[in-house]
Amino acid sequence: MNINILAGGPEEFLPNLHEYSSENDIWVGVDRGVYTLINKKITPEIAFGDFDSVSKEELIVIESFVNEMRRYKPEKNETDMELALNWAIKQMPVLIRIFGATGGRLDHLLANVHLLVKPVVEENHVNIILIDNQNILSLKAPGSYKIEKRADKKYISFVPLTLDVKGVTLRGFKYPLKNRHISIGSTLCISNELISDYGTFSFSEGILLVIRSND
Repeated sequence: MNINILAGGPEEFLPNLHEYSSENDIWVGVDRGVYTLINKKITPEIAFGDFDSVSKEELIVIESFVNEMRRYKPEKNETDMELALNWAIKQMPVLIRIFGATGGRLDHLLANVHLLVKPVVEENHVNIILIDNQNILSLKAPGSYKIEKRADKKYISFVPLTLDVKGVTLRGFKYPLKNRHISIGSTLCISNELISDYGTFSFSEGILLVIRSND
């Protein structure tokens, strides 16, 4: 089972959501993202939010399409996205895809990226990725990973999310590395590229943000 979550970010940053729909996928709407899904002829199985970003008329439409609504007051300790992601992780899916979490407000973007830190720290092994029309983002714990070349995502960047990421080794890349330590704030691993069909990256300590992107 895969779980797809659509947040309320600007629609111009969304890829074609129907490309990610199959019988094994569950769709979850977050706040205005619920209305966007309905407009795209995708019915979410569950919706989360305080729904302060939709009109009364739009909320009526949402309530007529969605069977399970989890409504919250605007004054709360978690964002709507955090509530939805916590629920999704508890379902123990193979993959969680998050859409509509980039673009627009920078505080929302940074908060959504940092939401991926907790599952890594807690060694929750569900694969979580953020996707928009130009980027795919994921967080990685120490280990060794195989990565495949994609014509539509030419650039691969590795950004430290902890003070230090140690033992970074890149093989099969245009700019290889061997056992390098990268400190937070470093741009050493920005805009790398694979030179063969597959490559590997590994590191021994820290958390890495991996971003695959195109121009």
